[in-house]
Amino acid sequence: MYSDKVIDHFQNPRNVGEIEDASGVGTVGNAKCGDMMRLYLKINEEQVIIDCKFKTYGCGAAVASSSMATEMIKGKTVAEAMKLTNKAVMEALDGLPPEKEHCSLLAEETLHAALWDYAEKHGIKIQGLVRPVQDIEDRMVRELED
Repeated sequence: MYSDKVIDHFQNPRNVGEIEDASGVGTVGNAKCGDMMRLYLKINEEQVIIDCKFKTYGCGAAVASSSMATEMIKGKTVAEAMKLTNKAVMEALDGLPPEKEHCSLLAEETLHAALWDYAEKHGIKIQGLVRPVQDIEDRMVRELED
């Protein structure tokens, strides 16, 4: 059912915690299943993500997706991090069961929420960044309608 990578990132999650003086913080949930992720980013003057931490309340796939996403963006520029997709997170985890794919979407949307917070705090625009959703169900419905 779950790949070895999903199990590893669930049992040994990377980058768990908070960053007190975070450059940006984002929180996104999923009312349908109850998952919630909060992501903390520390971004330097060159717009490089020098640290990131997360707290996720949810199933193993949500924790694993959060852990993998932080590993994928740490050390990247904001522009590079913007390219992270839920599909890339799923691929890095060697897949998720279809009924758990929304967990990778939670990681992507929470990253966008944290980057949105960072951009607002610093009065900057990030190319391609749109106001993030608070509940990933909103995005899933929007994609079905398109």
